Amino acid sequence: MSAQLSSRTITTAAATTAVAVGIGAYSLQTAFAETTQNQPPMVFGKTGFTSLRLHSSKTVNHNTKRLVFEFPDKDAKSGLSLTSSLLTISRPQGSWLPVIRPYTPISDFDTPGYVEFLIKKYPSGKASTHLHSLQPGQSLSFFGPLKAYPWAPNKHSHIYLLAGGAGITPMYQLIQGALKNPEDKTKIKLVFGVNTEKDLVLREELEGFKKQYPERFETVYTISDGKSEGKGFEKGRITEELLKKVMKIEGSGENVKVFVCGPPAMETALIGSNGWFGGRKGILGELGYTKDQIFKF
Repeated sequence: MSAQLSSRTITTAAATTAVAVGIGAYSLQTAFAETTQNQPPMVFGKTGFTSLRLHSSKTVNHNTKRLVFEFPDKDAKSGLSLTSSLLTISRPQGSWLPVIRPYTPISDFDTPGYVEFLIKKYPSGKASTHLHSLQPGQSLSFFGPLKAYPWAPNKHSHIYLLAGGAGITPMYQLIQGALKNPEDKTKIKLVFGVNTEKDLVLREELEGFKKQYPERFETVYTISDGKSEGKGFEKGRITEELLKKVMKIEGSGENVKVFVCGPPAMETALIGSNGWFGGRKGILGELGYTKDQIFKF
C-alpha cells in the first residue's frame, strides 16, 4: 500500500458506508462471535454492530480520558487482533445523524471482560465531546473490527513508530501486542512527539515495557513547547535532525518498517504529499526510506 494513502481513510470510508447502509435496519445489540466449548466468547470476533456499557471514565489530563467499556460476559475477550480499530457511533444531543469515528483500543486483547480507549477531546470534535460526556452505565455502539496493517510476528527485524499526540494509540496497541508475544522478536523504537510533558499519555506503561523488554524496546520523547525542564526529553517536533539521530538511514534494509500516525501536518512533513504540480518528498524519503517501508495509520 502506498504510504501516501492512509489506511485509516480507506477503512473508515468503507466501514462508514457499510454503517450508513445498514444502520437503519440493523438492531444495535451486542454481537458475539460463535464460540466453541473450550473458547471464551469473542465480542468483536466477527464484523458487526455491538453495544457496550461504559464501566468507568478516568481523566488523564486537560483533554484526554481513558474510557473502559464492559462486556456483558465477564469471561469474554475482545477478539481483536493487531492492528485493528473500531468505529464508534455517537448520537450527540441535537444531532439528526449519528457521528461515526474510528478509535483504536489500548487494552490487552488477552484480558477478558472489557475494552479500553484513550480519547482526546477536540474543541470542535462532536464524537470526542460526546464520548467525554458519557457517564458510567450509559451505552455506546460500535462497528468493526477494522483491520489496518497485516501484522505478523518477525515479519520485520526492526520497526520505527513515529507518533504525534493522539496518534500514540495505534502505536501503543502494536507495541503491547508485539512485545507480549514470546514468539515475536521484532525490535521496536518509538519516537513520540507532544506539545507539553502532560501530553505524554501512556508514559508509565511505556516505561514499564522498557524495563521489561530492554533488548527489544526503546523510546524517544520530544516536547515542542520549550518549557519542560524534565531530563530525558528531546526539544521540538519530530524533525529531520532528530530522526537522523535516532534512526538508521541510507538504505536501512528492506526488513525495516516505519509506522506514522499523528496530526496531518506532521504526517505530511514525514511522508510528503502529492499535488497538481508534482509531489513533495517527505523527511523519511530524504533519509532513504522507500514508500514500501512506510505505513500510515
